[in-house]
Amino acid sequence: MWMIKRIFLFLLTNLAIMILIWIVIAVLESVFWFNISWYGQNYTSIFIYALVVWFTGSFISLMMSKWSAKRAYNIQIIEEKNLFDLSKKERLFYDVVYDLAAKNRIKMPEIWIYDSPELNAFATWASKNSSLVAVSSWLLNRMNENEIKWVVWHEMAHILNWDMVTMVLLQWIINTFVVFLSRVLANIIDSYFSREESSGPSWIYFVSSIVLDIVLWLLASLIVMWFSRHREFKADEWSSNLVWKENMIAWLEALKRMYNLSWDDDSKLATMKINTKHRWWIKALFSTHPDLDDRIENLRNYVL
Repeated sequence: MWMIKRIFLFLLTNLAIMILIWIVIAVLESVFWFNISWYGQNYTSIFIYALVVWFTGSFISLMMSKWSAKRAYNIQIIEEKNLFDLSKKERLFYDVVYDLAAKNRIKMPEIWIYDSPELNAFATWASKNSSLVAVSSWLLNRMNENEIKWVVWHEMAHILNWDMVTMVLLQWIINTFVVFLSRVLANIIDSYFSREESSGPSWIYFVSSIVLDIVLWLLASLIVMWFSRHREFKADEWSSNLVWKENMIAWLEALKRMYNLSWDDDSKLATMKINTKHRWWIKALFSTHPDLDDRIENLRNYVL
């Protein structure tokens, strides 16, 4: 049932993005007289098309990230009014987020506990003052109080360092050039091989653009995934500035020990989460998170 729900949310989100994209294009063409097209010899027009499509898609996805997460999981929202009903660990979770938000002068993030057998946590937001931090019930029950603090510090590091927004900006820029280059190269291939005079694209153009989209997207993904892994190292380092880095290393070691006991969910929210299984080198290149051993080694070499 949960899989059907997530597929439905995915389709609904993408439908909303597509509708908004065409509305934005229509407004730009009719009001600002932009010439926007995905095909032709006018490469400026194609570039504007790619820019608009990926800007709209990326930032709508970011703005809807909290909404999507809320509907993808069975969540319990922790609020100030129900603090006395919380367990000791739930109250600790709230207090750590509250203290870090107050010290860094940002609005209190929403705090969620989601019912799941996975050992994980994630944060998402459109801005520092519109964010959330969530942990799984399994993580909250299995980790001790210090380990819970370290998890929260790591997730708050992502929020305070604007990691989600930076990722979206990077994806927008890279995907824009992927679409632009694939259309330009497909147009060149179409012009070279097509012998027929036509006012529209041939089948050669469509096939070429699809193949080029896939190839260029895979190459571009290496950059995006590298940056995602880089931000995980930085979040660990930021957290280690709050406590001894040996404590952060101890948390990652505990996470590693417990990991084989948990069920890992490779959902669409994986980029927001804290852990990853050990992967072969090819999979590691396309992983959003470094291997836990690499994160531990990075902290050991990190100079405060």
